[in-house]
Amino acid sequence: MAALLGLFFLLLLQLGPSSCSNVYIAYMGERSPELRPALVRDAHHGMLAALLGSEQAARDAILYSYRHGFSGFAATLTDSQAARLADSPGVVRVVRNRVLDLHTTRSWDFMRVMSPSHSAGILSNSRLGEDSIIGVLDTGIWPESASFRDDGIGEVPRRWKGRCVAGDRFNASNCNRKIIGAKWYIRGYEAEYGKMNTTDIYEFMSARDAVGHGTHTASTAAGAPVADASFRGLASGVARGGAPRARLAVYKVCWATGDCTSADILAAFDDAIHDGVDVLSVSLGQAPPLPAYVDDVLSIGSFHAVARGIAVVCSAGNSGPYSETVINSAPWIVTVAAGTIDRTFLAKIALGNNSTYAGQTLYSGAHPGRSMSLVYAEDIASNDADDTDARSCTAGSLNSTLAKGKVVLCFQTRAQRSASVAVETVRKARGVGVIFAQFLTKDIASSFDVPCVQVDYQVGTVILAYTTSMRNPTVQFGSAKTVLGEVIGPEVAYFSSRGPSSLSPSVLKPDIAAPGVNILAAWTPAAAVSSAIGSVSFKIDSGTSMSCPHISGVVALLRSLHPNWSPAAVKSALVTTASVHDTYGFGIVSEAAPYSQANPFDYGGGHVDPNRAAYPGLVYDMGASDYVRFLCSMGYNVSAISSVAQQRETETCQHAPKTQLDLNLPSIAVPELRGRLTVSRTVTNVGSALSEYRARVEAPPGVDVSVRPSLLAFNSTVRRLAFKVTFRAKLVKVQGRYTFGSLTWEDGVHAVRIPLVVRTMVGRFYANS
Repeated sequence: MAALLGLFFLLLLQLGPSSCSNVYIAYMGERSPELRPALVRDAHHGMLAALLGSEQAARDAILYSYRHGFSGFAATLTDSQAARLADSPGVVRVVRNRVLDLHTTRSWDFMRVMSPSHSAGILSNSRLGEDSIIGVLDTGIWPESASFRDDGIGEVPRRWKGRCVAGDRFNASNCNRKIIGAKWYIRGYEAEYGKMNTTDIYEFMSARDAVGHGTHTASTAAGAPVADASFRGLASGVARGGAPRARLAVYKVCWATGDCTSADILAAFDDAIHDGVDVLSVSLGQAPPLPAYVDDVLSIGSFHAVARGIAVVCSAGNSGPYSETVINSAPWIVTVAAGTIDRTFLAKIALGNNSTYAGQTLYSGAHPGRSMSLVYAEDIASNDADDTDARSCTAGSLNSTLAKGKVVLCFQTRAQRSASVAVETVRKARGVGVIFAQFLTKDIASSFDVPCVQVDYQVGTVILAYTTSMRNPTVQFGSAKTVLGEVIGPEVAYFSSRGPSSLSPSVLKPDIAAPGVNILAAWTPAAAVSSAIGSVSFKIDSGTSMSCPHISGVVALLRSLHPNWSPAAVKSALVTTASVHDTYGFGIVSEAAPYSQANPFDYGGGHVDPNRAAYPGLVYDMGASDYVRFLCSMGYNVSAISSVAQQRETETCQHAPKTQLDLNLPSIAVPELRGRLTVSRTVTNVGSALSEYRARVEAPPGVDVSVRPSLLAFNSTVRRLAFKVTFRAKLVKVQGRYTFGSLTWEDGVHAVRIPLVVRTMVGRFYANS
């Protein structure tokens, strides 16, 4: 059932505000495979007829019957009828339809970080992030973008020590009260690859962005509101960053080749610490195998930043959905997974037999006003390509003569999973369009020169049957449409890297999830997106690179609201208030294959809830000395740790624990539970001085969990209290797998939740094997 939650499409676009006020959705879980869709529909009508008193009343009330991937229906009901329906056998949940407004950057509204006109919430209470400074380590910035206007922003904070470094097409006048610093770092790159040749590579020897990635991330975190923004008509609305009055400090460490060297990165960290940033947003990293923390410049640079009170936010990586692929896993970093939002982009596929289907697309160009010939890729394989390569439209696998002027139907295979590769193959073969059948996720491939519509295998199989049964099959594409509020979310993106950490599994990673799929933000117009489109000012992109600046923007708001909070307190506030439910109250699912119920290895504490994070009640706080003891417990060379911590060797690991489990993280991960184990944590009260919190435990399956004490009482003199969590394995003779639970401290106002992750182990399992 959980796997089907991610397919819960709420198709209510035609409803106006008045009719939506009494529309309810009954979700009934998985459709029985023995029942044909028509029988499921009849069952829905029968249930409604019994509720409403007649078949005619049921026909009048029902709006949709969900009967393919899952079972459920939408109907017009009174509140009392909906309550009775919720008690009916087979009904999992009844939820009320919601009235949604169409606007962008949708991700911030999706997270309820509302516009300044709303008087309550983190955005207004933090004064839109005023005077927080976000440092962005990326590919630079396009300063002329409307997202970086400084209208209504005050003077540069006096504490700022950074500057704007001149270079190719960039000088001090390109900075303003929004972009208050800009530097670029190429020495490490040129030492590795030789002098940058800007004749062969389109690039600027300055902080100016030739790629677009840095402009996109910077505007996502702190962009000013821009009306009528869109990507060629898609996602049209007001684009804005999460902290629209925060300042930006740009550190260009990555270049148009896609390379970012360690030397340049560490130099940028060093400057950023000096310059006085409050937050560092770092959408880059190194894929597994992960280097030791004391050998990894990103871990080292971020350690020093955090030790000086700078929160460091990093992307989790794009190697999902496979386990142990998460990167940037140091405990002092906020590591961000990618989630979806409730927006997608659809186009109609009309076949020559008058059948129509819908698919996902980002193609926004013109379509010919006529049908086009349709061909199956395997039927037009080149002479030296095998059937599997041709089926998935692998590079060079198609016969150009047979593909010319045709739309090609391609199928995802294990060896070739990318719609983008298929588009490029068809384009080079002089085809005019692609239908790509695949395991469908919300991440839509870019297709600029040749239209590409992505469908699932079921629709692809139906289209294939039509193609092979007709002598001259044809197809016609409709224009792409922005569809808002009809896709349930958030879900964890397929590509988002998963935990556990391969370097320190006792440190739960990722920490948090945020929107990272199909995100509209500013782009550099320097280079053409494609030969057909040319340049754009805003672009849609996906990745944990996009989710990272969402958290950076939230952190900037938190720092404006709570300037004395440590980076650990900020991370705790994010994690302990995150949501593990989607917007309709169901458990968040993961875009794995197949879809499954998401767990902390997918999203850490859950999907960020900025308004709750502003007032978390309790925080799990710590400082640099705690991280030093963690490094000692990792067994690293003492001299290496002392160099990182800037301490004498004789003092560095003198009181180091033998385990990492007592590090005061807002999570508890026990990778090896043998029998019984007790873990310590300490919480700091940041809410009302007089407050009492009671513990509520959801124990991981197969494990008993107890908390002592189970009641924490705070007053004006008692702000920090410690407690112990004891785990006991129930199955002591069986090698276990990871299971998940939670511990929540509640005072009637706050729910301070941390994930519990436990794997039971048999004492000598591997030796006995």
